[in-house]
Formats: sequence, structure tokens, C-alpha cells
Amino acid sequence: MHQVRFVSYARPTHSPDSQALDSVMRECLCEERERIHSPIRSSDKTKFGSDVLSRVRDDNRNTALHMTCGNGHIDVLDYLLPLVTPSALSAQHSAGPTALHQAALNQHLEVAQKLVHFTGADLIDIKNTAGRSPLGEAEMIGWDEGARWLVQEMKLDETSQHDVSDNEEDSSMAMDNAQDVQVEIQDADGQVAEMTISGGATATT
Repeated sequence: MHQVRFVSYARPTHSPDSQALDSVMRECLCEERERIHSPIRSSDKTKFGSDVLSRVRDDNRNTALHMTCGNGHIDVLDYLLPLVTPSALSAQHSAGPTALHQAALNQHLEVAQKLVHFTGADLIDIKNTAGRSPLGEAEMIGWDEGARWLVQEMKLDETSQHDVSDNEEDSSMAMDNAQDVQVEIQDADGQVAEMTISGGATATT
């Protein structure tokens, strides 16, 4: 049976108010969405704004997303995703894992799906200090379901990029074909007529 690797917690020290940030990180660990909400969105000027969710880290460089995704807290993840910055989604802690690595290590498929769909398949390419991507971690622990899904997402992303490239090439060819071409035609009496050919249509002057 697979042993779940719960993300550990070390109290944050790089903050002007470590007590408040300590609260945010602990609630992410314990899946207390409403208690996270309180210090984040408040009219009280002593409270933090949502940007704290992207900045706060513990002594192991874990972010709020590392805590949430490593422990499979779907409800908290749904709350965090619209609030964190793009850089927080790919942030790595001291050993190099992203939140997606943590989800893969603990076999949280729905968490992995939400992260990739929100961020994009590029998240799958990031490697930790051991040189493994989230897909590599899934394969290493024998999580076949997750590995298959990650591979599928990578293939879909490649297909999408090829489609965009093909569309751009088709558009470029269409523009070339649509360019105006002017020609001069001389009749039997020596009269010269100018003809403009534009995208398959002709006009004579």
C-alpha cells in the first residue's frame, strides 16, 4: 500500500508578522478554508491581503500551495488558485518540488488536474533538484493513473501547439495569395490596358 507523504510544516520566520502567517500556513495544512479566509480578506488594516498567499513560505520554503496540494485539500485549492500569483504556481521549495510534484508524490489526481488546467502543461516540465519532473515522480512511485494522465496532457498540449503553427502558416499563405498584382496588356491596335489581379479577382483600367 502506498504511504502518503504528508507535507510537513515549519513555522515561517521571514515575515513582519509571523503569527498571522503561521496561521495561514497551518490552515492550509489542516484544510480550514474559512479560517484562511479571515486573515486574507478583511477591512482591518492589520490583516493581510491575498498577496500573502503567494509570498509566505516556511523554513523549508514550502508555500501555501505546497501545503494544500501535498495533502490533497481540494476545497482550499479552489479558494487559493484565483488569489495566488502565476509565479506561486511554479514555486519550488528547498528540494525543488513544485505544488504539482507534491500532488504527484501523494497521488492526488484531482489536485494535479486542477493545477495543470489552471496553469498549463508547462508545469509538468519543471524538475526538482533530483532532476525529476512531476511525471517522473509519478512513474517512480508506480502511480500509473497519474502518469498516464500527465502524458495525455503533454500530448494534448503538443497537438494544440502544432495546430496553432499550422493555422499561422495557412494564414501566411492566404495573405501571400491575396496580394495585388498589376500587369499591362497590349492589344492588336497597340493600346495598353492595366490589369490588377487581387485575390483571384481582376479589374481592368
